[in-house]
Amino acid sequence: MGCAVSVYAVGKKKKKNIISEVSIFVPSMRVPVQCDIQRTLKGVIPKDLADRLTSIRNQIVLIAQDTDVSAIDELQQALEEYLSLLVGLTRKEFGLQDLIGFKWRNLEDGQEQEISVANSWFELLSVLHMMAMLTLVEANMKLIPKDSAMTERVVSGDCMRDAVDLLLKTAGYLDFCVQDVLVHLPPDVKNRLPKDLHQSILEATSNQALAQGTEIQLGLALESQNATLSVKRRLACEAVSYYGQALCCLSGNNNFNGTAKKHILFIKWKYLEAKAAAYYYHGIIVDKGTEPSSHASALCCFLAAEELLTESKKAALSFCLAEPVTRTPPPWGVMKHLNKKVPETATRKSQMYGYLLDQEKGQALPELPEFQLSLKPDEYILPETDSTWDSEIPGQSLKEHLKDCEDGVETE
Repeated sequence: MGCAVSVYAVGKKKKKNIISEVSIFVPSMRVPVQCDIQRTLKGVIPKDLADRLTSIRNQIVLIAQDTDVSAIDELQQALEEYLSLLVGLTRKEFGLQDLIGFKWRNLEDGQEQEISVANSWFELLSVLHMMAMLTLVEANMKLIPKDSAMTERVVSGDCMRDAVDLLLKTAGYLDFCVQDVLVHLPPDVKNRLPKDLHQSILEATSNQALAQGTEIQLGLALESQNATLSVKRRLACEAVSYYGQALCCLSGNNNFNGTAKKHILFIKWKYLEAKAAAYYYHGIIVDKGTEPSSHASALCCFLAAEELLTESKKAALSFCLAEPVTRTPPPWGVMKHLNKKVPETATRKSQMYGYLLDQEKGQALPELPEFQLSLKPDEYILPETDSTWDSEIPGQSLKEHLKDCEDGVETE
């Protein structure tokens, strides 16, 4: 499924080198590597259960090598099916949490970085992370038309709404990872986790998803006759807050390189764009005041928006040139609107109210208003444990069988 993951060449099948277009950045993609589940679980759990675990996981490994984007749905279904079986391995009463060494590899900069951890909660974390990243891929695809070469980008309202739903779903997966999975990992396993599974990175990516969802909502508001200036300003300010939280999550991490470096460059770029939008809409509202100070403050907002927009274009270039090299889509939605309106408004208002800034030297840039954040991650609930785990071996339950196996080992 290499081409599905816009930044990564996943799998063994290679396509010709194409510079991918990124609207929604996928920070990392990790895929499972075959491991010997059957032999490890032989005689420990019923053979058909071990066979199913092995079969579905191997199916995921094979699908992940496919280069066809249509494989995403099939892969997500396989991951969901695998989860219902995997949950049984995490149940404390079965005592199987540390039995199997689960192998995964991180596809970064063309290098396959493999890790093996004997912990079923690590496997659960890895599966949910993969599902989250695949959902980001789907969201990105919604915003990029099949004919991505067109210079005039138009994204339908339905695609934008679908992308928002997918982004909230992504945030839900990641939020569950932080709140309900990481807490079960012992310290030694946490210390071995790859950087993209660290809590700070998971939280940053969740906030990125919420920020981009808010940004798309602002684009929908621009197309709605019912959306007021206050609504647009609020959405722009909320996007600033989400991106700011993402930057805060990443600020404690050092030695960024590869896609980790590209991730923080993406967040910085989008943060500047969001702040430009927020100051533009805030300036329009402030400018409705009748006092000269209101016009002076509004002009400061417009000039700040223009400067931020210029800086964001530099940040976008830095993001694109960082490895792996990508390209940004033609301006659409909010940014297409702002690229035209911000310079025009800043120039016009400077001509009208520039003298006020000369009179009031040291005019401070107004603070952006803060709002309660409206977008929340979708609530994710793990699937029910597959009924096979509660089945009985002739004469005893699986739980009793596992206890007998442990007792047998102790008495040998």
